[in-house]
Amino acid sequence: MQIELLCVARKPPEWVREACSEYQQRMPKALTLSVREIPPVTTASSIDEQREREGAALLRAVPADAALVALDERGTAHTTRALAARLDRWRQHHQKLVLVVGGAEGLAPGVLQRAAERWSLSPLTLPHQLVRVIVVEQLYRAWTVLNNHPYHRD
Repeated sequence: MQIELLCVARKPPEWVREACSEYQQRMPKALTLSVREIPPVTTASSIDEQREREGAALLRAVPADAALVALDERGTAHTTRALAARLDRWRQHHQKLVLVVGGAEGLAPGVLQRAAERWSLSPLTLPHQLVRVIVVEQLYRAWTVLNNHPYHRD
């Protein structure tokens, strides 16, 4: 399975790249995880226009055959075990999964409508740099749960 984390953001600082890379390297070859940035729109005349243009760029980057999950504070929060079950279902039903993180103004309605589901990491607003690291680590953790690896402890 191929998982891609698409983020509306500039290139992350080195510490974010290093942290994400650590968990990406731990993933098995059968479950690849990549992180890609979509540049934020800086020339919009309104917040709505910015959100729509960023949303259009995100949707263009999502392969037609991929399942789309939107990271959204109003989405469903998962326990570690529930996320592992979701990952298992995603693996069974999809070859490609794309997780999207919106820009500073959030995700466009069109992205939320296209998404098969919404995942909330927390009711808190989190910095985009930390979101990347948390998502990558949580996907790795979910994989370890599914494979009875000792990384996760209840």
